[in-house]
Amino acid sequence: MTLPHKQRGFTLIELMVVVAIIGILAGIAIPNYSDYVTRSRVPNATSGLATKRTQMEQFFQDNHTFSDTVAVPPIVAPACVNDTTNAYFDFACDSLTATTYRVIATGKGPMTGFTYTVNQSNVKTSAFSGAPAGWVPHTPDNCWVTSKGGAC
Repeated sequence: MTLPHKQRGFTLIELMVVVAIIGILAGIAIPNYSDYVTRSRVPNATSGLATKRTQMEQFFQDNHTFSDTVAVPPIVAPACVNDTTNAYFDFACDSLTATTYRVIATGKGPMTGFTYTVNQSNVKTSAFSGAPAGWVPHTPDNCWVTSKGGAC
């Protein structure tokens, strides 16, 4: 009489259970990781804007103007020169006058749709046009949104 052979390997059901568990974990982990990566790129904008705001204030202290287009050559704050060196945000000024400015950080690449601003009164805004779902401006305004749901 021969003894039965011991089975080796996995059954199809065991394999399907493992695949289902991996699928569920991936379905949770990948979106959370993507959100984490997006949140880690936001400080590129907020720290850049804070730096540019400081530069604008220093320029104003030295020149008593943010922009003087009458002067020859025109006097314009160096912080308002278009800056495209950041990997995820471009920086530029609009609404630039002798007494007012607004610096804008516009997202590019994976941060397309994110826009952050700061002005001479330190009013901060966040806008999300085409950004991933869940990114909404903070209410009331005057902060930079740093995570989904409008949290500052």
